[in-house]
Amino acid sequence: MEKGTVVILGGDGFCGWPAALHLSYRGYQVVIVDNHSRRAIDEMLEIGSMVPIANIANRIRRWCDVTGRQIGYARISIDKEYQKLVSFLDQVQPMAVVHFAEQRAAPFSMKSPANKRYTVDNNVGATHNLLCALVELGLDAHVVHLGMMGVYGYGTAGMAIPEGYVDAKLKDPITEEWVETQIYYPANPGSVYHMTKVLDTQLFYYYNKNDGLRITDLHQGIIWGVATPHTLMHEELANRVDYDGDYGTVLNRFIVQAAKGHPMTVFGTGGQTRAFIHLQDMCQCIEWAISQPPAKGQRVRVWNQTTEQLNILEVAKLVAKVTGGEIRLYENPRLEDAENKLQAKMDGILSSGLDPIKLNEVEVGEIYDLACKYTDRIEVDKIYCTSTWREGMVVDKRGISYEGA
Repeated sequence: MEKGTVVILGGDGFCGWPAALHLSYRGYQVVIVDNHSRRAIDEMLEIGSMVPIANIANRIRRWCDVTGRQIGYARISIDKEYQKLVSFLDQVQPMAVVHFAEQRAAPFSMKSPANKRYTVDNNVGATHNLLCALVELGLDAHVVHLGMMGVYGYGTAGMAIPEGYVDAKLKDPITEEWVETQIYYPANPGSVYHMTKVLDTQLFYYYNKNDGLRITDLHQGIIWGVATPHTLMHEELANRVDYDGDYGTVLNRFIVQAAKGHPMTVFGTGGQTRAFIHLQDMCQCIEWAISQPPAKGQRVRVWNQTTEQLNILEVAKLVAKVTGGEIRLYENPRLEDAENKLQAKMDGILSSGLDPIKLNEVEVGEIYDLACKYTDRIEVDKIYCTSTWREGMVVDKRGISYEGA
């Protein structure tokens, strides 16, 4: 039974492609919109996915061959081609739009002035064009946006991170009386990329308040895992796996480094705590959000899309235990606290009944086995993060050996 049409912006990417397959398999009529900007960035960085990936036409054709399910596709640069986007949405009339179409890497956003400007123009422009198009058309499509936990900042807050909103007492500057209210949790972005996600939240707030758009903003943790049951159905359905210093997510990066025989690149002391979620759990959370849209007139709904919060050094130790890999500590190219605590409220996604995939030795071993098949595609010089948060910061390619237990 068809469940309705869902448009996936950025559906050729790391999160968008497995989400598209998941929703298609679950009975939604899926249409991907993508301009292949992520593939163009591969060419610019002179690197490719560790796992070979087919072009979008072959991906879609193979999915139909394997499952009998059709996925539509339109090539649109939604940050630039506004009228084309409007015409497309008017024709398709989706029940929901899943918005992945943003440059997703913090290090890439800090690489140069050009990268900073591109990230802001692309991400904020895409979000605003989508919202403006929905209002122009009078289209009541539920927007499901992939945000980031990083909008909250990665310092120690002294409290669990709420889902978007927090109760507060504010002191009137004139009467000095205290007023109880609820505000959006103060943002503290740690990169230009994270700043664009904060700007997105302000656009959502305005268009929800002014025009009644229904919006779910998923503040996602760091993705780990390289495949889902659907991307494993055929080699042409494989998802991209990034390992480089700009786009490789931390856990996947550690495992790939171990497979290559390269030390794991732990920044600073490794005392940072971060939020994590498995790739397959992300797909299920997207489906849950679509299936439970906010009511008309409801404020922007915010869910923390994370299933666990983990210390980076402890993650590296687990990878080392499974793979025998070496841990080295490198100068941190980012401006961030050397150590922090993090605990996040997760009521939204856990209310779905999700049985999350938690980090464990078996999962690490499976990713390691896959990485070992493609070690010839791993370029050692691309492992290092050469993007720094300020000019003059050290790009460390030597590190020091970790001697801890």
